[in-house]
Amino acid sequence: MDTDAQKRAAAARAIEFVRPGMRLGLGTGSTAKYFVELLGERVRNGLTVIGVPTSEATRRDAERVGVPLSTLAETPELDLTVDGADEIAPDLSLIKGGGGALLREKIVAAASARMIVIADESKWVPMLGGFPLPVEVEPFGLESTRRAVEAAYVDIGSPAVPMLRRTKDGHAFVTDGGHWILDGRLHRIADPKALAARLSAIPGVIEHGLFIGLATAAILAGNAGVRVIERS
Repeated sequence: MDTDAQKRAAAARAIEFVRPGMRLGLGTGSTAKYFVELLGERVRNGLTVIGVPTSEATRRDAERVGVPLSTLAETPELDLTVDGADEIAPDLSLIKGGGGALLREKIVAAASARMIVIADESKWVPMLGGFPLPVEVEPFGLESTRRAVEAAYVDIGSPAVPMLRRTKDGHAFVTDGGHWILDGRLHRIADPKALAARLSAIPGVIEHGLFIGLATAAILAGNAGVRVIERS
């Protein structure tokens, strides 16, 4: 299977976990988009569910395929969130946010009784850090926040220079919440939990892309087929 076929296979396996009446968190990204499309097929065939999207892009995709939508204000407790990831470690800690939706993705995941991560096998890594870690920040005081984030990387033994994410035309990338993103290529994160705590304590940091203790299962698709890994 090519990568797109693997992503679709992982999404198709995740659909099997959906039950009538469920309140679903709908993730963001290329793999989650396949899940939304397959969910739309089920809805058109009579499945009754309601979804809470994690981004404006996902909201548009869900509306296009006919998935009924709600908000966390209206539906504050969810049964299941299905989302992709940029990296997945063996303990199911994650790096997310390559698509820029990390804040809403984490809020929705935290509101869910269960989170299933779907991905192709390339996202499975022995240690987080190969993918640049996104940190969502308030634009005000950017340089002070950037320096504090850089100091946190040095202190945990993974020095990196946080770089402002930019669009193709050179402007700062703006999240759905109106924030900016600093990306840092740490290469390896020996203690994601410690780094997460350090980043969360920095004034100006809105959220970071380390998802720890949120995913309960991962569905990985590769040339050998699809496997499900449950968090121990």
